[in-house]
Amino acid sequence: MTFTNFYTIMNKAYQEEVLTKYNIFNSLFLNLPFQSTFRTGTLLPLLAQYSHEGFNNEETPIKIMHDFFDEVLEKSTASERVTFLFNVIQYVERQVVLFDSVEDAAFDLTHEMDGKGSIKHLLTRIDTEQIRKKLLAKLEDYSVRLVLTAHPTQFYPDKVLLIIDELEDAIKKNDFSEVNNLLMQLGKTGFINKQKPTPYDEAQSLCWYLESVFYEIFPQTLLKLANGLKVEISDLPVEKLLRLGFWPGGDRDGNPFVTPEVSVKVGKLLKKTLLRCYYDDIKKLKNRLTFDVVEGQIATIRDKIYNALYNPSEEKYEQSNDLLNDLLEARKVLITLHNGIFLAQLDEFILKVRLFGFYFAALDIRQVSSKHSAAWSQILQKVAYELPIFKPETYEIWSEIEKINFLLELNIKIDNFTFDDPITNDILGSIRAIQATQKDNGVHSCERYIISNCNSALSVIEVLALAKLVYQSDNIPLDIVPLFETIEDLAKANDIMQTLYQHPFYKKHLAQRAGKQPIMLGFSDGTKDGGYLRANTSIFQAKENITSISRENQIKVIFFDGRGGPPGRGGGNNQAFYASLGKSIENAEIQVTIQGQTISSNYGTLPTAGFNLERLFTAGLENELFNNEKQGLNQEEKDILEQLAQHAHKAYLDFKNHELFVPYLEKKTPLTFYGASNIGSRPAKRNDASGLKFEDLRAIPFVGCWAQMKQNIPGFYGFGSALAAFKEEGKLQSVKKLYENSLFFRTLVENSMQSLSKADYKATHYLSEDEQYAPFWHKMHDEYERTIALLLEISGQKTLLEANEVSKTSIEIREKIILPIILIQQYALQKLEEASTVEEADVCRKLIIRCMFGIINAARNSA
Repeated sequence: MTFTNFYTIMNKAYQEEVLTKYNIFNSLFLNLPFQSTFRTGTLLPLLAQYSHEGFNNEETPIKIMHDFFDEVLEKSTASERVTFLFNVIQYVERQVVLFDSVEDAAFDLTHEMDGKGSIKHLLTRIDTEQIRKKLLAKLEDYSVRLVLTAHPTQFYPDKVLLIIDELEDAIKKNDFSEVNNLLMQLGKTGFINKQKPTPYDEAQSLCWYLESVFYEIFPQTLLKLANGLKVEISDLPVEKLLRLGFWPGGDRDGNPFVTPEVSVKVGKLLKKTLLRCYYDDIKKLKNRLTFDVVEGQIATIRDKIYNALYNPSEEKYEQSNDLLNDLLEARKVLITLHNGIFLAQLDEFILKVRLFGFYFAALDIRQVSSKHSAAWSQILQKVAYELPIFKPETYEIWSEIEKINFLLELNIKIDNFTFDDPITNDILGSIRAIQATQKDNGVHSCERYIISNCNSALSVIEVLALAKLVYQSDNIPLDIVPLFETIEDLAKANDIMQTLYQHPFYKKHLAQRAGKQPIMLGFSDGTKDGGYLRANTSIFQAKENITSISRENQIKVIFFDGRGGPPGRGGGNNQAFYASLGKSIENAEIQVTIQGQTISSNYGTLPTAGFNLERLFTAGLENELFNNEKQGLNQEEKDILEQLAQHAHKAYLDFKNHELFVPYLEKKTPLTFYGASNIGSRPAKRNDASGLKFEDLRAIPFVGCWAQMKQNIPGFYGFGSALAAFKEEGKLQSVKKLYENSLFFRTLVENSMQSLSKADYKATHYLSEDEQYAPFWHKMHDEYERTIALLLEISGQKTLLEANEVSKTSIEIREKIILPIILIQQYALQKLEEASTVEEADVCRKLIIRCMFGIINAARNSA
């Protein structure tokens, strides 16, 4: 099948299975027996038309809305008009859910499931015994870890997620009656949380994905691999090939609600969730394995799992290895005495136990570096009297290496001391929580401590030395993971790691950790700090440099990418990104955060999860197995990319440092309303102090507010200026060549195109005449148009996303669905400034917040 024919078939399938079905099912909304539903549904197309024409005519949101009220709702009162707007928001929210469900239900029909990037496609390319052996060898040293985070970009409560799951199933079956019932339920079910979720609530929500999706798709994927290679699944190192990580309950960076007690509680929740899955499976096996000897073995296994769950005083499993050994004994009997009847079902259960142990997903602990420094300040003050010839004030003037040596040589019993400082108690408590979780769930259940804003070797040693005191041992079963985020920190990451690699104690620690050093690189704050192109380029350069220095020190570095959903936070096409990396970047493992809407949109169903998991898994194998000229960059290409990044960085800094940058975010966007949306447990900014400071902004509300405004600055700003500079210098042809030859650069371009496709500056054109902010708006708009024009020029495309019509159509439909609430939100933002009463201002604020839900959910990767 040719590339063109494939996309023709996929486009036709999308039209039939998504667009046609959506229009049919959407008509069911009008028949729901709820007050005002019919009226809202019939007037909504008119409001959408007013929105479209008004924005195209560059009218203000207030004028568009007042024209609609005067011409369509001329007899309604002010109160009735407000009620109508809220009804529209609720109606559109449910249209978004319906479209999501229809699209997901048709996923396997609109995507080539066994096409490029799938395991089946990879195996068809294994055409020699040499490549097959190479693949098997690579699998011995390969791993993909998906880390689910608690970042609040998913607005749907659990009860709505359950309805969506059932709705997708009913749509697949074309069961109109059931779809109608579920839409009715959806119409009566609230979409918003009445209060902020706790970190434990967030953990419980994500556990739905663990047991409903990942528990099934991980073994299915590995069995597909083993069957395709014609090897026994027991011969593959499945324990490490696919792994899950988990942040809710462990990510305490800026979240005062994550405590050591919460971490321990979440660890127990993960184990309990997994044991419930095991218990359901063993009951099914018990119904099948009704043969001599093995029947009794399975019954005993069932009872011991049950006791581990509900009756801990009775004989139960303490460790997953005990369960695994009993299952393997039952397997021997099944083969020896019963010809292996139902062996496949037993083997799949054994595979799950090997994959998930007794912890399901490994809980990561994360804290910002400044908290560790503050804790050490308190500790040194407290223990000073036990240390001869030591004064805490002298510590502050020591060199970094003197501080490192002192902390690592410190030998005190930390449990003998009590501290009044809450930060110190939290830090020490979090390490004790790691110990407790490791004891209860196994050592792999919680073995990583991530340091945000890591800006020195001392930042890493401060954590290692604290762990040494708590564990009272030099053999610490814990990976200390520096997180480099800002452009400045990325630039000096190499020197930081060299200092650590050369230190005898740290070298010994890494030897105890199998010679591996995990390093996290954050796209979100890098983009916020330096812009889209500079951040991506800096991370690429940091990876190359750290890989080189790690190989010199005989350390295997593992890169852990903190990627959000949208391109502005490192999202977009992750598979293309990983497949594009050359051999100059270590790729033994792929580790990446999956968060918010990306969890639900990419891993919310078995088909979508299988599709995305396979492509991520094979992407990391491409570099090793096949020689591809478009992987990696030669020196000339690196120089071009660096020059582009410098131009882009300069343009972005000029924009970020503009005197109106922070005031615009605070006064003209929904940024300040994120904290009131009750979607996440974590505060919207790092510092509780009044007033908005750029350095305190979290990446999610920062990126999210640009998405709400349909401006999407973090996904493109600076790119157009960089290309314009090259064009002015007569060097644009070199960029076109880079686009043709480099998959890495092409991925950057196409991910930026995705951001631009979801932008619509017509919605905020009214700000072009704002007395204060007009020049600032024009600055954004000019870069937006410049970037589109030049990206199309270097790519040879006539329109954005021309090469991916399915994605392009999906985005267009979603934007069309939410256009009325984009109007409502902009109307409310504009009216809020004019509000003359407390009541009027309160209504505007509520409208702004309620619109956030539908806009975010429709984009699927907007924050």
